[in-house]
Amino acid sequence: MPHSPAPHDLLPPEITVLERGWLSANNILFIGQHDTAIVDTGYCSHAEQTVALVQDALAGRALDRVLNTHLHSDHCGGNAALQQTWPRVLTAIPPGQARHVRQWNAYALSYTPTGQECPPFRADTLLDPGSCVLLGDKPWQVHAAPGHDPHSVVLFSPQDRVLISADALWENGFGVVFPELEGDSAFAEVAATLDVIEALAPQVVIPGHGPVFTDAPRAIDGARRRLDGFVRNPTKHALYAAKVLLKYKLLEWQQIRMADLTAWAQGTPYFGMLRETHFGDQEEDAWLQSLAQDLVRSGAAVRQGDVLHNV
Repeated sequence: MPHSPAPHDLLPPEITVLERGWLSANNILFIGQHDTAIVDTGYCSHAEQTVALVQDALAGRALDRVLNTHLHSDHCGGNAALQQTWPRVLTAIPPGQARHVRQWNAYALSYTPTGQECPPFRADTLLDPGSCVLLGDKPWQVHAAPGHDPHSVVLFSPQDRVLISADALWENGFGVVFPELEGDSAFAEVAATLDVIEALAPQVVIPGHGPVFTDAPRAIDGARRRLDGFVRNPTKHALYAAKVLLKYKLLEWQQIRMADLTAWAQGTPYFGMLRETHFGDQEEDAWLQSLAQDLVRSGAAVRQGDVLHNV
């Protein structure tokens, strides 16, 4: 009985997907006849590894372009290292935050509020929704994809029917809807972005995190059910966001004493905002202890005495 081809095998030969896990977003490398490009560059603590992986894949060629689907730290944290390695590389970002990049406003770019890091990088040009970019010598459409991030874009190849979906769609879910946590209504934008993806009808999806997959209708259906649950119960989304932020830092730290975790949380504005808005009836230390216990219960962490370990 013949086996179905693996999703990676359905990608055109000019595309190499470097699947990076959850601390760093996936890197999508294009090696064309005329130039090379990478879409999204991972988190800064993996930057040295990112450079090494790209150098190995390029086999002596220079990296010509960097493109970011959005400017969360796990998607552009390798920009600075790649620009240092290849000084002539051109970097394209979605519009909306170019001024903050030029002035390097780490607060407006979300790095300070979320307790994350991102080395300053330059942006040379914009990745405008409604435009096309050449990647691997083929045209790719740029589509606005607000929701998870108001400035995010997704990239679609009509020729190969491949979608780079960033954090707008994973095989099982989508990214935290950060504007909702800041008091802006964005669940409807998540739904509209899922409609855009459904209309594009991709045959292969390269998500921001997790493996390449082919069953876009199933993923979209699951994402809509998850979104409906968040719309019905915004506190459920806030709890999910708090655990994601904590797990993300645990991925970076690998282990942390609970006292140090408390100090980090007290210095992280997003945590204070989440607790005050949705969990104001809970004392801060008890709330953090419950979040840590939730991670342990789900198998995402192990508690040994006063130390929380990543799993």
